Amino acid sequence: MSAVDDLPPLREVIRRHGLSAKKSLGQNFLLDLNLTARIARAAGPLASVDVVEIGPGPGGLTRALLAAGARRVVAVERDDRAIAALGEIAGRYPGRLEIVAGDALDFDPRPLLGSAPARVVANLPYNIATALLVRWLTLEPWPPWYDRLVLMLQREVAERVVAAPGCKSYGRLSVLVGWRCKARIRFDVAGSAFVPPPKVTSSIVDLVPRENPLACARPALERVTEAAFGQRRKMLRQSLKSLGTDPSALLDAARIAPTARPEDVPVEGFVALARAFAARC
Repeated sequence: MSAVDDLPPLREVIRRHGLSAKKSLGQNFLLDLNLTARIARAAGPLASVDVVEIGPGPGGLTRALLAAGARRVVAVERDDRAIAALGEIAGRYPGRLEIVAGDALDFDPRPLLGSAPARVVANLPYNIATALLVRWLTLEPWPPWYDRLVLMLQREVAERVVAAPGCKSYGRLSVLVGWRCKARIRFDVAGSAFVPPPKVTSSIVDLVPRENPLACARPALERVTEAAFGQRRKMLRQSLKSLGTDPSALLDAARIAPTARPEDVPVEGFVALARAFAARC
């Protein structure tokens, strides 16, 4: 018996279904049900909420989300070995677990969700975490179909997500997140909590979409930040030349000093640059 339900312990589930973690899938399983329950609590009250989970594996977090009262969990899993294990959880929670066999990078959950905003809670596979996050941050129209992202990320990525100007971790991802979301790190998770244990610390990051981000053309913001941080050691008057327009005019319009470096420019500054760039293109 487990601490959250009457299903078998996760180690037994892994043994019966041959669920040894695959490095190629970025798998690191969380077996501590106290920890998965803590993550579920970090997602806030879940009653009447549809939750999207990516890479559930043997289902430790899935069970915690259901036990915490999630109205329904849509679990996206590309490892065929895990589908049967998740099926056992679906039997324990009839009508509340939707199992989707497929690649999260190709999955649009909206047809499976209700009219109310859903919530993403996931221990993301390391090898697709940043790509998925960027996809969720660049959805159109905005606000998106989710009201919150509660994600397990490598600590290094988490620091980039929440970094402020002047920090060495501040970069393109920081600007994109800061533009569209309010983000914070909730707590860290040691590598020893996983099977197999990774060599890095992980963090739970909480992102809440801004209902009305600063007006800006997203493609222009992506172009500007790519140019700026692609040569982050250089002054903006030099790095922005790759945009194919006069950097001085852009910087003057955005009221940014031409000698500024990208790590010192706040989100509002990059938005102003993107507006100026869009106006000239």
